[in-house]
Amino acid sequence: MGLTASVLAIDAGNSKTDVAVVTAEGEVLATARGGGFRPPAVGVEAAVDALAETVGRACAAAGVASADHVSACLANADLPVEEQQLAAALHARAWGTTVEVRNDTFAVLRAGVTEPRGVAVVCGAGINCAGMRPDGRTARFPALGRISGDWGGGWGLAEEALWYAARAEDGRGEDTALARALPAHFGLPSMDALIEALHLKRIDRRRCGELTPVLFRTAAQGDPVARSLVDRLAEEVVTMATVALTRLDLLDEETPVLLGGSVLAARHPQLDAAVRALLSARAPKAVPRVVTAAPVLGAALLGLDHVGASAQAQHRVRAHFEQ
Repeated sequence: MGLTASVLAIDAGNSKTDVAVVTAEGEVLATARGGGFRPPAVGVEAAVDALAETVGRACAAAGVASADHVSACLANADLPVEEQQLAAALHARAWGTTVEVRNDTFAVLRAGVTEPRGVAVVCGAGINCAGMRPDGRTARFPALGRISGDWGGGWGLAEEALWYAARAEDGRGEDTALARALPAHFGLPSMDALIEALHLKRIDRRRCGELTPVLFRTAAQGDPVARSLVDRLAEEVVTMATVALTRLDLLDEETPVLLGGSVLAARHPQLDAAVRALLSARAPKAVPRVVTAAPVLGAALLGLDHVGASAQAQHRVRAHFEQ
């Protein structure tokens, strides 16, 4: 111990955290994985305490005490003020001489491009979008849910599917196979039974996320209501991407549009085709592609950008995570 690495890269999501210790030459000295990063649920200090355990394991395995730069892409860093608060909390741990905190959407974006230029839409449990240019300009959204104008993501789709299914069963809405498929997923006979089980907490509400794949299967079987929800998500994805491209003056330039997160990375045929068709119509120069690389790669590349590492170093770290 006692040596200093060049970059300590952190990708901390709601469900898991990945840490990598990287040299200026792009050698990955060590990695570690830990639990989720949820400051809104446990508070900033407790969340950073949990992060410290994973960072400690990575640094110990690498044989280093600290880094020149900490590149942290964090879930729940949704507003600039939150980025500042989290950067201060990380700086206080003395993990690196300098610290930069970004929303974790930027990790997906940087992982998918060879230079810091493009737009990423991430659709997992929630939905978010971010864009960047090499000159440092960025475009982003608060992504705080309905209060900031957002719709979509796995949770949003599951809630909407439940809404339509409930109304189909009691006669307020049109019939949909979702009214039978959703309760069947939990071994229940009807939406009434599912509503009761959720309300009385016999089924944990957190399990509602399991219903998103059910929605996509029902859509693939031709159900009009389910298909309309998939099309609505495609509309939202493309709207976010187009707005970000416009803000960055990239709409008329050939620009990567990265699609990440569990929902988009699954490449559901209807969703994938709809996103590409809408992008072709609204942003013809956009080049869409799905990103499957580990987001911690993006955090590492952002760190190497910061320390002025060579293209060879960036290629080396990318090769490590994409092998």
